[in-house]
Amino acid sequence: MAGTPADRGNSPEVTTSTAIDRFLASPALAESTRRAYASDLRGFADWLEPRGLAVDDVDVRVLVDYASELGRARNGLAPATIARKLAAVRSFLRFTLGPTRVPDASLTPKRPQRLPEAPKRREVEALIDSVDGDGALGLRNRALVELVYSAGLRSAEAVGLDLGDVDFEQELVRVRGKGGKERIVPLGEEAAYVVARYLREARPELARGANDALFLSTRGRRLDTSTLRRLLPHPHRLRHSFATHLLEGGADLRTIQELLGHSSLSTTQVYSHVDARRLRKVYDSSHPRS
Repeated sequence: MAGTPADRGNSPEVTTSTAIDRFLASPALAESTRRAYASDLRGFADWLEPRGLAVDDVDVRVLVDYASELGRARNGLAPATIARKLAAVRSFLRFTLGPTRVPDASLTPKRPQRLPEAPKRREVEALIDSVDGDGALGLRNRALVELVYSAGLRSAEAVGLDLGDVDFEQELVRVRGKGGKERIVPLGEEAAYVVARYLREARPELARGANDALFLSTRGRRLDTSTLRRLLPHPHRLRHSFATHLLEGGADLRTIQELLGHSSLSTTQVYSHVDARRLRKVYDSSHPRS
């Protein structure tokens, strides 16, 4: 370590506080990030102070101690909250001390994997039917929701679609996912019918000039994700339903990974509970000694 605070002639409180203020003043931080980091870093400074530590004293042992303190039961912090606080501290240390001084050790507690809550098939059908409405907006909304479920789209992927991304002849949708990664997803029969009807009967009424966006607002502009959230408070549940219902129907996890656009199979394996349940049903109905 770099010596005691007394050796440097500065109190740890002043040294740490000044360093935090300098970091938070960085123009590279978004305002929302700045607010979130401010609270987390003040907590880190408050933890360092009674231990007689300053920023320059922080090494992997100090961080492990801090992570352990955050994880103690009496704090009642969720793993996601601990991970956020540690991420703020790491960013602060990289800025203040340089990347070579920030330990690479994994300190974040493992988050428990839970099967996402997915509506049953009849619930999805009722949900989609409830979006039905009159006029151009009603048709647009129905097509949007139908496509989200049919293709397992994220909200941003759905509103980011262009006209050329839907290929009715080959019955597929070209989707641009996270990191600009493109994938091909089959276009379901019901979604194809509703989207084609929207394009024929509703989109021309919404269009204002040249705009390649598939889904348009009343002003003729590309929709943003807030429109979808107004229609469905939790649109991501339809994506979970897409994956769950495919697995229940016999699809394997590797196929689901490709259709969802997950870069790693480990992300898709949260649905393995569904796969195991399906396999148990097959076993019970097929094995002579089940």
